Amino acid sequence: MEEFSDGNDDFYITKFESMLKTNSVFFFDLEAFEVITHHYMDIGKISLAKNAIQLGLSQHPSSTLLQLIEVELLIFENKLVEAENIVQKLMELVPNNEEIYIQKANILSKKDKHLEAIKSLEMALSFTDEPEEIYALLGMEFLYLDAYEAARLNFEKCLELDSEDYASLYNVVYCFEMLNQSDKAIDYLKEYINNDPYSEVAWHQLGRQYFALGAYEEALRAFDYTVIIDEYFLGGYLEKAKTLETLQRYQEAIDNYFICLELSDATSFTYLHIGRCYEALGNNKMALKFFDKTVHEDPLLDKGWLALTNLNFIEGNYQKALSCINKALRIDSENSLYWRKYSQITLKLNLFEESTKGFKKCIKLSDNSLDIWLSYADVLTFIGDINDVWLLLIEAQKMYPNSFELKYRMACLQMLFMKEKLAIQLFESALKDDFNYHKELISLFPEVFKLEIIKQSIEKFKKQ
Repeated sequence: MEEFSDGNDDFYITKFESMLKTNSVFFFDLEAFEVITHHYMDIGKISLAKNAIQLGLSQHPSSTLLQLIEVELLIFENKLVEAENIVQKLMELVPNNEEIYIQKANILSKKDKHLEAIKSLEMALSFTDEPEEIYALLGMEFLYLDAYEAARLNFEKCLELDSEDYASLYNVVYCFEMLNQSDKAIDYLKEYINNDPYSEVAWHQLGRQYFALGAYEEALRAFDYTVIIDEYFLGGYLEKAKTLETLQRYQEAIDNYFICLELSDATSFTYLHIGRCYEALGNNKMALKFFDKTVHEDPLLDKGWLALTNLNFIEGNYQKALSCINKALRIDSENSLYWRKYSQITLKLNLFEESTKGFKKCIKLSDNSLDIWLSYADVLTFIGDINDVWLLLIEAQKMYPNSFELKYRMACLQMLFMKEKLAIQLFESALKDDFNYHKELISLFPEVFKLEIIKQSIEKFKKQ
């Protein structure tokens, strides 16, 4: 049996795999088995991790370390009963080992017994000289319980012990956010920055808090510091670009989005926002170019197809707009905004049946805004489905009983149904509510507005 106990991690792994290929048996120290097992767990090769731990326990059968690694592996495989049995035996043999209580807490957490997990971690604290990991685990257990204040306090303890523990810093800020305490988050970050003014992460988080509060100039200053400290900080440039876009400083936003493209692989998000900035600047040619890049980069990004839809619609390219909105709908067929746009486009193309299909879908998706009901009714009126229009207006009136827009349409329909008395009552009530609106319906109901009795009502209210 050969012994290999010196060297780096790669050396251990190479020798272990060589052993497996040759059926030789090499001796490894405890550190080697820890390295080998965690390596295979990290890359998802569980069978090799098992082989390593079995060999390790055969060579070091009384090792608490290897038994705890075995527990980790069992927890990873969700074999909690087996893991718990080993932990229980270890607690009897080595009652003062904090790692045993940590693994017990992991098992309890997996079982959703978070309060018991917290108690186990608190026991671990009493046996350790290095509590950072335990405070972080306590913070996570409190997060599972939505106990954000307690979680925050534990993550803050992590930062007191290691000011560069940025994972804990993110979690502290997250807890403040969940407690709707952005002002306190800002105060905390300012204090953190006073102690470490060159922390690009803290400046970045401070900027995000200002942005969330709508304090865009303050956010911009924070993001400026972020990229001054670290000129390669992608997140800083991205947030700075978003802030400049919000401030309508579109060319500066574009410049910063391009820096993002230089620092990292292109993303559909970046292309989309560059396109929006060009569109806001009135440069539709460049906007179209970047919207095309957006959907090329991610054909399943429905927002990219919507951006192309809107731009083509504005430019009067209705057939192209229809093609784009259909692609957005194939990605998200339950989005009422897309169905609205679909109806608007099909109306422009005189595809009235398709347009009604879109409005009907909007209502089915609970988009019950008045303009949807009115547009739907007007299309049905135009194609001559008068009875369906009436039923639709009745439904709409249940939600908008005081709508003069509905009153006008119902009055005109009553005239078409030869119910003159009811029609005039409704018409005059609508005229009283909003006299000028009747002009918008003349082209939709030309026969009605030619009637003398309707003209008389209009004249009567015109004088009032």
